Parts: sequence; C-alpha cells; structure tokens
Amino acid sequence: MPQVAVVTFDGFNELDSFIASALINRCRKDGLEAFITTPTPVVTSMNGVEVTGQRPMEFVTEADVVLIGSGVKAREVVADDHLISRLTLDPARQLIGAQCSGALVLSRLGLLDGMPACTDMKSRPFVEASGVTVLDVPFHAEGNIATAGGCLSSQYLATWVMTRTVGEAPARGVLDYVAPVGENKETVERALRAVHTGEAALR
Repeated sequence: MPQVAVVTFDGFNELDSFIASALINRCRKDGLEAFITTPTPVVTSMNGVEVTGQRPMEFVTEADVVLIGSGVKAREVVADDHLISRLTLDPARQLIGAQCSGALVLSRLGLLDGMPACTDMKSRPFVEASGVTVLDVPFHAEGNIATAGGCLSSQYLATWVMTRTVGEAPARGVLDYVAPVGENKETVERALRAVHTGEAALR
C-alpha cells in the first residue's frame, strides 16, 4: 500500500496539509494512505490549531510519496540545518511535492536544480531569491517532483498523487464526491486538466 507523508511544520497552513491528506485518504480502499508527518509530536497552525502528528519526521524516508506543506515559518524551517537534515528524500524512488512556501524546502534540499516551480504570491520573492524560476500557473511537475501554488491548489497536488499511484479512475471518484453540488464535472475536469497541463508543460 503506497504511503504518503504530508510534512507539516509548526506554523503550517491548514488548507495545505488537511486538503491534501483528506483527499488522498479517500483512496484508502484503493491502497493509498496519507499521514500528517511532523517534526515534533504536536505542531500549531498559523491560526492556532494544535495538531498531533500521525507519524514522526523520520517517516519520510520510508514513505512512497512526500508532500511538503507550507506555513508562516517556512524560512525558519529552511534555515534550520538540523531540521532539514531529517528530510532525507529520494526522487528516484519517491514522488515528492511541495505546496506554496514548501518550494523553499525543495530548493534548500537541491531538488529544484534547474526546475521551475509554483508557489504563492507572498513566497514568490523568497523562492526566486533562492535561484528558482517561479511559474504563473497553479501546478507544475517534472518526473517525480511537483509543486503547487495557491492554497486551494492543494487539490491539484493531491490529484497528482492519486493519479500517479492508484490511477485516474479513483482520482475522478474522489474529486466527484467532494465537488460542490452541481459543479461535479467541472471540478473533476479542472483538477485533471491542471495536472495534465502541469506535467506536459515542458515536454
């Protein structure tokens, strides 16, 4: 069963971690499962929500997929050598994605070498300062690495994970279920289009 580590730091954005993990966990019957993965037993969101991690940070080494969430302390995270050293990732074996300021973490780890990325407006100048070109699109992927920009683009990151691990049919089923009533078809197609476009951009 593919396992997903949704890396969630102190000061995290709830929309990033919770939307991605909630959507992915609707694929449990298809053999896919996500876990909120934290550097400390409890982390507090940017809005004061305390969450107990389901897995410790070391889980990232065994997970099949690693998603790096964003948050208001992203620059502190990338400046913390000890914390960064705990993120031992392998793009040859793992799918690795980042949401908004999570792109700073991928850049710090050297995983965006020569690859453009997506991020949010506030994080953009810092991501660019790290030497990464920022795209004006919500989702971009090259091989096993993907980035998403804008809080609600977390659904695209989750869609990418679902389609890459268990297939498009289960992803469609999940998206159709969570879509606003009356907007099912357009919600499903928008998410899949964003992922397919983001993967095909530089082919």
